[in-house]
Amino acid sequence: MVQHLLQRRGAARIALIPAEVLEALNEGLLATVNLNEFLALDLPRLAGNVARQIGLDPQAERLQDTLAMLGAFKPMRRHGHVALALYDLAAAHPERDRVAHALATHPSDVARSWAAQWIACSGLEVRAKLAAVRRFAADPHFGVREMAWMAVRDEVVRDPQAVVELLRDWVLEGDPNVRRFASECTRPHGVWCAPVPALKAEPWRALPLLEPLKSDASLYVRNSVANWLNDASRTQPEWVRETCAQWRRASSSLETAYIVRRALRTVERNPAAGP
Repeated sequence: MVQHLLQRRGAARIALIPAEVLEALNEGLLATVNLNEFLALDLPRLAGNVARQIGLDPQAERLQDTLAMLGAFKPMRRHGHVALALYDLAAAHPERDRVAHALATHPSDVARSWAAQWIACSGLEVRAKLAAVRRFAADPHFGVREMAWMAVRDEVVRDPQAVVELLRDWVLEGDPNVRRFASECTRPHGVWCAPVPALKAEPWRALPLLEPLKSDASLYVRNSVANWLNDASRTQPEWVRETCAQWRRASSSLETAYIVRRALRTVERNPAAGP
């Protein structure tokens, strides 16, 4: 029914999104392809449709109360509230696992993002959370992958050493999305999330994750590694300089040169930078 829409190019402005596309997005039949489509969503309508499609009651008081107050929150916070409402409804459902699977495999990237956010609510220990988040780290949609690392960010802040140890094998995976997750979720300053004080002070603790990626074939991964080091240069510029120099000596590849160039962009703008 929506096959002809799957290869579309995203509209340059919200006002240019075709009515057919917007309808399919709000029905939960289609994934967004750009930020404009994401921002154009009728979130209460999408949430109700997704709830019904995964076997939850869209008229449940818990969900309706949440949808009624969404306007009081910034756009990204709204999604967190919807995810939590669906999580609470699913927790009381007799077929909770089936509901969770239906959300995690939903055609809508936004719905799968809500499933990724459930992991942050789960109360699982860190090893189990990482095992649960892996499918979302490998998701084909960029938005879901961002929610995946954010879902375990609190664990990184709380015990970065444990997370680094658990992610050592991830940076050796064949899937670049999985490798990128290991780098992105441990960035010292992070994006739209809490910093990691231990890695700001001692970024070298994450070298077991960064070293195997210093010549990565994927641009997606290389950008993450470069941004990781650029983050670290705000508090440990000399360590970043030394690490980049070591990588240059160890590898003459264009991939390593690209990472180093981007990693040093802040340091080189301010050579006297220090903590």
